[in-house]
Amino acid sequence: MSKLVDIENLRIAFRTDEGGWKEAVRGVSFSLGREKLGIVGESGSGKSLTGRALLGVLPSYAKMSADKLSFDGIDLTSASPRLRRSLRGGRMGMILQDPKFSLNPVMRVDEQIIEAIRIGDRRMSRRDATKRAIETLEQVHIREPARVASLYPNELSGGMGQRVMIAMMLVREPDLLIADEPTSALDVTVRTQVMSILDELVTRRGMGLIFISHDLKLVSKFCDRVIVMYAGRIVETIAADRLHEATHPYTQGLLSCMPTVDGPLEPLPILQREASWA
Repeated sequence: MSKLVDIENLRIAFRTDEGGWKEAVRGVSFSLGREKLGIVGESGSGKSLTGRALLGVLPSYAKMSADKLSFDGIDLTSASPRLRRSLRGGRMGMILQDPKFSLNPVMRVDEQIIEAIRIGDRRMSRRDATKRAIETLEQVHIREPARVASLYPNELSGGMGQRVMIAMMLVREPDLLIADEPTSALDVTVRTQVMSILDELVTRRGMGLIFISHDLKLVSKFCDRVIVMYAGRIVETIAADRLHEATHPYTQGLLSCMPTVDGPLEPLPILQREASWA
C-alpha cells in the first residue's frame, strides 16, 4: 500500500511562562495509505495537534519539528506557504468538532460551500458552483438539498450542520480527510448516520481518513487501524477489530473505563499515570 501520509519523529512544543518549551507531541511516527486510521486517547494527548500539524494550522506560538512530514511525496516541512495553502482545503480537508463554531453564522449554507468551490476554481461560474454545492449536499444524504442550501447555520440541527461541514470538505474532492471528533455533539442515531456517510464516501472515493475520537467503540467498528496516544506519544498501534485484545496497560485502562448498558453498577476505574507510559 502506497503511503499517502508519512510522519517520523513529529514534535510540537509550546513556550512556558518561565520562558522554556514544553512538548505536547513527542516523537510521533506513523504512515497512512488510502485507509481509515483512528487516533484515540484522552484530552491533551496530542491527537488534534498531530492532525493540525499535517494541515499546517498550528497556533503561531507553537514550535514544530519532524524528521519527516510528507503528504503524497510532498515534503511539508520545506513546502512554501503558497503550496501549503493550495493543499489545505484542496487535497487535504479537516472536519472540526462542532458546526456551531465552524460554520459562518452570517452566511447561508450555499454561500459557504460556493466559496470553498471557487477558491479552488475561480473560473467556475456561480451558477455551476451552486449546482455543484447542491449535488454535494445530496451526496451526504441531506433531504431537500436546495432548501437546506438556502438556510443559515442557526437553522440547522446538529446532525444537519455536521453533514454540511462534511459536504464543504468533500466538495474539493480531497485525497486526505482529517475528522476531529466529528460526532461528539451528536446523539447516537445521528452519529451512526454520519459515520455511515463518511464510510461510504471514503470507500467510494478511495481517500485516506484520520479519525480522531474519544469513542473507542466507534473507532473499533469504523476504522482499519487504531493509534493510541498518551501524553504526546504513541503507546500502541493495533488493528481496529482487535482493539479489545490490546496489550498496553493504558489502552486496557481506556477500554475498562467504558461504561456498558448491561454491566454492574460500579464506579468506573480511574487511570493512574505510570512513568513507563510517558
